[in-house]
Amino acid sequence: MAPLDVRLFLGLGVAVLLPWSGRAEPELQLRCFASRVGQYERIDFQLELPREHTNPFDPDEVEVDLQLTAPGGERIVMPAFHGQDYQRKRVGEPGASKDWFYPAGLPGWKARFAPMQLGRYTAAAVLRDAQGRRTSGPVSFECVRSTSKGFLRASRKDPRFLEFSQGQPFFALGQNLAFIGNQQYVTLSKAEAILGRLETSGANYLRVWACCEDWAMAIEARKSAWGRSWDWHPRIVPAPGGDSPNRRCLQLTAGTPLKVDPSHSVALRPGARYEFSGKVKAEPGTSVRLELHRGQPGSVLTSGSDSGWLPFRREFTTAAGDSWLGETVFRLEGAGAAWIDELSLKEAGGGPELLWEADVNRPIRGYYNPIDCFMLDELVAAAQRHGVYLQLCLITRDLYMSSLKDPASPEYERAIQDARKLLRYAVARWGAATSVAAWEYFNEIDPGLPTDRFYAALGEYLAGADPYQHLRTTSTWGPSPKDCRHPHLDIADVHFYLRPADEGRLRDEVDAVLERARWLRAQAPGRPVHLGEFGLANDKWQPTEEMKQSRELVDFHNALWASALSGTSGSALYWWWDRLDPRNVYPLYRPVSAFLADVPWTSGDVRIAENTVSDARLQAVGLQANNRAWVWLYDTNASWAATVLEQRVPAEVTGAQLEINGLPSGPCRARWWDTREGRVIREEVAQAAGGSVRLAAPVFRRDLAVKIGP
Repeated sequence: MAPLDVRLFLGLGVAVLLPWSGRAEPELQLRCFASRVGQYERIDFQLELPREHTNPFDPDEVEVDLQLTAPGGERIVMPAFHGQDYQRKRVGEPGASKDWFYPAGLPGWKARFAPMQLGRYTAAAVLRDAQGRRTSGPVSFECVRSTSKGFLRASRKDPRFLEFSQGQPFFALGQNLAFIGNQQYVTLSKAEAILGRLETSGANYLRVWACCEDWAMAIEARKSAWGRSWDWHPRIVPAPGGDSPNRRCLQLTAGTPLKVDPSHSVALRPGARYEFSGKVKAEPGTSVRLELHRGQPGSVLTSGSDSGWLPFRREFTTAAGDSWLGETVFRLEGAGAAWIDELSLKEAGGGPELLWEADVNRPIRGYYNPIDCFMLDELVAAAQRHGVYLQLCLITRDLYMSSLKDPASPEYERAIQDARKLLRYAVARWGAATSVAAWEYFNEIDPGLPTDRFYAALGEYLAGADPYQHLRTTSTWGPSPKDCRHPHLDIADVHFYLRPADEGRLRDEVDAVLERARWLRAQAPGRPVHLGEFGLANDKWQPTEEMKQSRELVDFHNALWASALSGTSGSALYWWWDRLDPRNVYPLYRPVSAFLADVPWTSGDVRIAENTVSDARLQAVGLQANNRAWVWLYDTNASWAATVLEQRVPAEVTGAQLEINGLPSGPCRARWWDTREGRVIREEVAQAAGGSVRLAAPVFRRDLAVKIGP
């Protein structure tokens, strides 16, 4: 006879005996955090799965989606993601503090969505794994009007330039801020402050790396407590014994202590109790000593009397001002060998893993580093608050580049599959943010690699998986015409540094910008283009001594104005943020932003201005559209080389005449601008005749600009 199950029928208060059917498996549950959300604004969901999975990042093991029905009946699939939330604060003395990230609860499943249609949506979560398919109950929410302009895209009327979902034009004005982390000049907190300064100054665009390996933020990269990418010689070996042939562990060597040194300092709570555990194996006559945290007495883990693995567990309590894991070291005592495995650090009462960087069996591709993912959450949210749009460089180049040599190889196919999984995660976690302007696949990959198939596969995947159709781009370490023209890449990109080796080809930073802009437009005449990196450098691609010593930002100012009026879809994105920030570059954006405010980028009429200038020293760079023109006049004697390297002071420019062709006949108004203060210094009415207008420039030094309109 089967065992009996006693169940109480609610409402009747009656206990009923039924045949035992086993404990019912929990259901897949979906919770929506709001009943109303603004158009293009993010709404969050929490999911509770009926079971845990070995690798929640791998959709081949567990795939969780949010399936939505839009007001018009359209079906939308938004991937869900697994992640860890963190508490965050600044810890340390002023000037020497750093960001402290501590887990907030256990990791779990979430989904994020930004509705694009007004009206009522319904959503359900769908789980697929080895146990089959499960669907949650439905939830619903209302999408209402908001002030958001939506996502960035190539303009439908003039695809050379950018616009929002609602049709407003967008010109990308900004720079790089690539390396973000506690070991860098820019921490996450500093990056948030910079976003605020960019907003105040009228700038709106940042190129950010989420692919920095272990020196800064990197979503998918080796983050290890046992070494660094630039000097990778860890003591990682196959686990002895042969019971698990694919398992690895750490081997201790005599005379060389093994220090636990994660790339992210391990945050601890003051006055909390922690448990440090693992297992150790040592040969006879050999012992391992653990020196754990600061002020903790060393303890012997094993004497080597047992040839098997010996579990160990040690507890300690942090002091009142203790916010970080102190030095933790393993030392080998004796002449034999010893090994360590399964290291873990958690609160004594349980909780999330704090020492995830100690796991030597964690995959590199396919594991998404939890602190880095949270950092990007915070950065994307801050960019949203400040109206700044991010070009996110996602794929860590050196994890993939060696796999992309032969498109017919299994390694190439594996790289495609792994990159798709990373992009799925990126769409799920950050895709609903309008502040994400573009996914950039690689920073400066080898342009000679046969990447066409790779980009086609990723582009086709995103076309179906990313409901917001974020822009896609990539970059190479040399000009790549094939990438500029690739049908599954949306933004054509080139990087350029003005170095001593280029002196014979390019005279100054303005020539450099204009030459690269012309090259980009020749390769990609019908899509957005920009200089994704630009700056000065020595022949080893490092900052020059003059850059470090000079307080002037002549090169930045000149490159900014030249690129803004070069016909590209954004300004040249300057690279040296750790030079720009201390010199307070941000006010230099305001005059450019104000000057460009009325350029009709998406009208289909914007073209390079037809300029001639009377003085051979001067260069005129400009745009025009129908009866308007925007022109920057630049004294070539005011270049970086002339004013900083040669220490020449440009003379005043007097009597310069500017002629602009292609304007309709009739009266027009010219407003002359001070390019550093961003103000009109002279206003006049001129007469266009025979398709051109001639203007006499005010006396100026270095440069000035003029705006011509009806």
